[in-house]
Amino acid sequence: MRVMFRSQNFCYEKVKNTPVKQYFIWFRLIFVIMIVTAAHIAELIGGTVEGDPTLKITGPAKIEEGFDGAISFLSNPKYEHFIYTTKASAVLVSKDFIPSHAVNCTLIKVNNVYESLGILLGHFSGDGNTESGISSLAFVHEKAELGNEVTIGNFSHVSAGVKIGDHTVIAEQVFLGKNVTIGQNCIIYPGVKIYHGCVVGNDCVIHANSVLGSDGFGFSPKEDGTYSKLPQIGNVVLEDHVEIGACTVIDRATMGSTVIEKGVKLDNLIQIAHNVRVGKNTVIAAQTGVAGSTSVGENSIIGGQVGIVGHLKLADRLMIQAKSGVSGNISEPGKKLYGYPAIDYQKYLKSYAYFKNLDQIVDKIRSLEKEVDKLKQNNNTNF
Repeated sequence: MRVMFRSQNFCYEKVKNTPVKQYFIWFRLIFVIMIVTAAHIAELIGGTVEGDPTLKITGPAKIEEGFDGAISFLSNPKYEHFIYTTKASAVLVSKDFIPSHAVNCTLIKVNNVYESLGILLGHFSGDGNTESGISSLAFVHEKAELGNEVTIGNFSHVSAGVKIGDHTVIAEQVFLGKNVTIGQNCIIYPGVKIYHGCVVGNDCVIHANSVLGSDGFGFSPKEDGTYSKLPQIGNVVLEDHVEIGACTVIDRATMGSTVIEKGVKLDNLIQIAHNVRVGKNTVIAAQTGVAGSTSVGENSIIGGQVGIVGHLKLADRLMIQAKSGVSGNISEPGKKLYGYPAIDYQKYLKSYAYFKNLDQIVDKIRSLEKEVDKLKQNNNTNF
């Protein structure tokens, strides 16, 4: 395979035997700047081509907004009708997808559409605007330890005792307090603040303006009605492969650690209070708050604007619907919860069906009461 890279010839044969990471880097350069074929994409994501393998692809697009040269995807059956009219040149589909009508696009069949899409978009996306290397406008303390190929952007502050692993990117205006540890292959986006002593594992992503290690909300009431602050001397620990959305706050522990376990994904605008533990591979949507010392189980899915009170223990594999309020321990794994306070999901739906017709139900009860009163009066008259 030979493609044009800007004005130079770039030979695939020269890189196909290089280490996987370098191979992906070259593929990313090709995707961002030049044209690839359906066959090249199929090779990258482990798919098979049904159609024209030589088809030229210039970029991604939504299936309903496709254009000539675009590649799109179909994973949700309710969007299937778009595949018969899309102008996209190629579409990623599941390997068991069978069209019910003729399609004009080339299909690339894969085992997992979303996983393949993630790989593909990663190679189209590039790495943002932070230039590699250490900016002359950044402050890096002489006692900080930097790994190989670390990037630090303009106006970022790296304090004494900070350790940053290989290939990690610290974007612009990031603050890293004393003795912070950040692992390898992390991306810390602009405006992130990580307070002293906090630990971030490998392959983590923290989006703009999030805060790790701010004081937990600990105050003791005094006899005169004022409050005395309880010092928060613990830290925050993010294990490997954690992603934190923008403007999310994770408070440091009073003692010990607030822990976000391996593989957790937190959305934007989430509050995690002191001494909380979020179990591995749990995902939490925006505007949810978890109060202090609560333990959230593994592999759970928590919707947006959920409130979870403090000092609870929640089982694994829970599904908590948006806007629910959890006020008690949940010991049964795999339970689905809804409502405020949250109850069993099916019970909530049944109760809500009654609730929305409550006025009619009350009218019927009143009508029945009147009929009962009439029957009583008639009985008394007869006697």
